[in-house]
Amino acid sequence: MTKESKSGHPTSCASMADLMTVLFFDPSGMHYLPKNPKSFVSDRFVLSKGHAAPVLYCCWAENGYLEESELMNLRKVNSLLEGHPRPHLPFIDVATGSLGCGLGVTFGMAYVSKYMDKIDNRFYCLIGDGECAEGSIWESASLSSYYKLDNIIAICDINRLGQSQET
Repeated sequence: MTKESKSGHPTSCASMADLMTVLFFDPSGMHYLPKNPKSFVSDRFVLSKGHAAPVLYCCWAENGYLEESELMNLRKVNSLLEGHPRPHLPFIDVATGSLGCGLGVTFGMAYVSKYMDKIDNRFYCLIGDGECAEGSIWESASLSSYYKLDNIIAICDINRLGQSQET
């Protein structure tokens, strides 16, 4: 996908392919309805490291929600598949890409689900190791602990691949 579009972050996608496989396709991973990604009872996934969107798109293609041929339209002008996930796609809840914002958004969704909607689902947030230096990540983690949000699973992809140097 990234080769065809001549744009993107293939190594960031590859470093988390195993994590995504377990989350999306193993019984120990997320519990969700592939044909109804907005179901309120389903577990949710937030890709905080939004530049790895191609691997997320591949998971939804494997689920049958996207046509596999559509994957080759990544970042093309008329394609729905942008470089970072955005909620105009039915399987994306929030836009991400500003490093550090994903866990804060996940916190908000998990809080509302647990304490207001009273739904017993989980919220997975995949974070890149580079964004772990952002204060907002640790503020969100602290708030999650304070509010006893045991429905958040933060996963950090430690690939040491920074933009200009090792993370």
